[in-house]
Amino acid sequence: MHMADALVSPPVAIASGVVAAALLAVASRQVRKDTRPSLIPLMGVLGAFVFAAQMINFSIPGTGSSGHIIGGVLVAALVGPWAAFLTICSVLIIQCLVFADGGMLALGCNMINMAAVSTLLAYPFIYKPIARKSTKPWRLMLASVAACMVALEVGAFLVTVETEASGITALPMSTFLLFMLPIHLVIGLGEGLATGAVLSFVAASRPDLLISDKDYVGNLKSGKQAKKRLWPVLAAFCVVAIILGISYTWIASGDPDGLEWSIARVAGDAEMGSITPPTAIMPEYQNSFSGIVGATMVIILLWALTSLIVRHNDRRHRPATQKIVVKNDKH
Repeated sequence: MHMADALVSPPVAIASGVVAAALLAVASRQVRKDTRPSLIPLMGVLGAFVFAAQMINFSIPGTGSSGHIIGGVLVAALVGPWAAFLTICSVLIIQCLVFADGGMLALGCNMINMAAVSTLLAYPFIYKPIARKSTKPWRLMLASVAACMVALEVGAFLVTVETEASGITALPMSTFLLFMLPIHLVIGLGEGLATGAVLSFVAASRPDLLISDKDYVGNLKSGKQAKKRLWPVLAAFCVVAIILGISYTWIASGDPDGLEWSIARVAGDAEMGSITPPTAIMPEYQNSFSGIVGATMVIILLWALTSLIVRHNDRRHRPATQKIVVKNDKH
């Protein structure tokens, strides 16, 4: 789903960048209001997990294509939509700057198509109405599959619209959609099943992490309940992220992803959608330790951002020094 610079014109890049920047500003303000002690470690670990998981492309039988998860619905179910948006955007920034997975010109588009659609659209309007406050596996699975399929479909549609609006390529929009929508529907199904499985695990070990309502969060302000049994969950995500980061070269599919596959079917040139800049530090995850390096960078970036946001919030709400005025009584 990562768009490359070759598909995006400067006007579309600027417009999408402005929208993405505005959403990031709103997300920062919303995260600043969150009082959960578990928020920062969860965002960091989940960001690392999503980065590693996105490296694992799974094959789609009978198509010659592959797909990978976005992770927005999963992260939003654990930390809330705005914190999840910041988390997925951090993953996209590291992927873009270090690994050339999606170009700088297309970064705004990718933030909208992948981060915003999954966390700010699919999660609140699809996942939450279905899952409600339940921790039953069947309900979590149904909500995850429905939300992820919608997120991938809307994202695929936006990619097609942005490509058409850019006018750089000669890809006919109607034909492009005929390939993009069905293949990403299947990818969404795969992500939904994976998301539902992970959330079912969390529901069995730490169900309160799935509930982010304000009335419930209010009970966690002391931090005692929030920190109870949190470290085993964080450790589990870290271990899986490390395993995926190390083993991706052996288990990831070599087939083109849904976007590259669709371009190849329409134009006969899959490389049009995946041009790697020669200045990339670790282009296309060629280093064996790319997963570990990238996951670590995501944790550092998220820790720095959230710490800065929280520190700024503490300064704003710190009570001002009160001046004591002594009035002399007149006799």
